[in-house]
Amino acid sequence: MHDQYNMTMLTDFYELTMANGYFHSDIRDCEAVFDLFFRTVPDNGSFAIMAGLEQIIHYLQNLKFTEEDIEYLRSKGIFNEDFLEYLRNFEFKCSLWAVPEGTPIFPNEPIITVKGPLIQAQFIETYLLLTINHQSLIATKANRIVRAAKGRPIMEFGSRRAQGPSAAIYGARASYIGGCAGTACAIADRDYGVAALGTMAHSWVQTFDSEYEAFKEYTRIYPDNAVLLIDTYNVLHSGLPNAIRVFKEMKPKKMGVRIDSGDIAYLTKKTREILDANGLEDCSIVVSNSLDEWLIRDIIQEGAMIDSFGVGERLITSRSEPVFGGVYKLAAIEKNGTLIPKIKISENVGKITNPGFKKVYRFFDNVTGRVLADLITLHEEETPSGERFEIFDPEAVWKRKRLYNFTAKELLVPIFDHGKLVYETPSLEEIKTHCREQIGTLWDEMLRFENPQTYYVDLSKKLWDVKHELIQENTEQYSEVEE
Repeated sequence: MHDQYNMTMLTDFYELTMANGYFHSDIRDCEAVFDLFFRTVPDNGSFAIMAGLEQIIHYLQNLKFTEEDIEYLRSKGIFNEDFLEYLRNFEFKCSLWAVPEGTPIFPNEPIITVKGPLIQAQFIETYLLLTINHQSLIATKANRIVRAAKGRPIMEFGSRRAQGPSAAIYGARASYIGGCAGTACAIADRDYGVAALGTMAHSWVQTFDSEYEAFKEYTRIYPDNAVLLIDTYNVLHSGLPNAIRVFKEMKPKKMGVRIDSGDIAYLTKKTREILDANGLEDCSIVVSNSLDEWLIRDIIQEGAMIDSFGVGERLITSRSEPVFGGVYKLAAIEKNGTLIPKIKISENVGKITNPGFKKVYRFFDNVTGRVLADLITLHEEETPSGERFEIFDPEAVWKRKRLYNFTAKELLVPIFDHGKLVYETPSLEEIKTHCREQIGTLWDEMLRFENPQTYYVDLSKKLWDVKHELIQENTEQYSEVEE
């Protein structure tokens, strides 16, 4: 799906005031490096899932200021005509690297790196963040729910509870990346090929003089796949008996019942028992009703007889933790032709950034194919290789681990080279497959919902040294002098 109007002005206003400031200073032509990363995994999980890159590519390819945009900025009275003319002729010239969609990602490692003219690299911050923050959040939540279902299909049913049209559409896309089988959102099927699924509402049943008539008419219209909603009045004493009667009379090719309220575990067990007793072993049971990974896990453990789930508001809004928390920080700036590492210092240790132009590597065990650790290095460092490589915890440097018989894969791949797209965007189906395969490289201990194993994201010795030199320099420069 392509946005129907120009999204260039979907930005925080301070991006424009800073761009104007850079334009009128002697650093306007300097190159800068920015990193996009996140600090914590939602729901206390071990990993998140990268999503949203395709929309970023489309945004950057169509980044231009219209005359309407220029006139609006002129009306603010703080931008002169030279700057407005620069915007009128704006052409994206940055290079960009990103982790491919569907890849498991971890806190504090760059998942997008932008290098280029300072004005441009700064300006695109808002759109990059809102896109990655939203879709990565939903893809991550969807994958948790899919894993809880233990192979039973999950259908995303949240459009009407999403926070706006774009959240519904892109949320459906992200949920498919995370592993959902389909969506209730028809436009997501039209534009992305996410299978649109759905049956009937309670209003269909209420419209007819009787529940039996409602079911019979629906089955007549859809004889190839009749899924009947049986909880409008009473599941076991009305809905299910009427559904069984219709199925026996009409004999649809595929049939199912859906339960949207009540004690799901109890009702599905009784429903399965009654269906089987009536020779309807092939009739599937679909459930919905404010589900999430915790409820799905629990009712499966209680022996619920469910073939597939419809999950709405708690997926499309990631209700348990609705903020992903990605940030976009300056990592280096050019001076006299050299990139100078920059760092953000904070009393909150978790907010101290990793400086410099960097790469990210993921180590895979050559025997098991499982992940071992991620390593952030300076861009000029060589790819780790050999029979043995030592990594260390950047917060507790005495904690060290030697890796043997591994393959190091660079995670950040080129997307734009000086404004030119150099990346072939995979299909959504390919992204979903990639996600499933990459989740398969994670250790089972990382997939737990409670107290998952921590995955290590380490710094190279060279990067660690640069970081701590900058911390010391800035601490000495800005610390208060004791009287």
